[in-house]
Amino acid sequence: MIVKQDVIAAIAECHGERNPDANTCIKLAAYYTILDHLKEQENGAAFSHDAPKQAETVTYHGLSEFSALVNGRSASEIMPYIDELVDVIRNINPRLYDGFIRKLKSG
Repeated sequence: MIVKQDVIAAIAECHGERNPDANTCIKLAAYYTILDHLKEQENGAAFSHDAPKQAETVTYHGLSEFSALVNGRSASEIMPYIDELVDVIRNINPRLYDGFIRKLKSG
């Protein structure tokens, strides 16, 4: 089994080489990749062969008809309709589209 401390020691050894070459870089890349995967496993983010998670459910409570229709539905189900609507707005009212995109970009 690969131990995190051994990988860190190997990385330090490569960094300490007097005349590093391409092989040193290849080793470093491999060691850093292994270290990243070990950290993911520690954080519970290890890769799984399980089925992918279901799409996130939209939770949106507003006063509009739109909010009532999207609340509780999956985002992947709704997004094609929103994408189509935004594309129409881009063609009909470019200023409105640009303002909307600006708001999305700003967070």
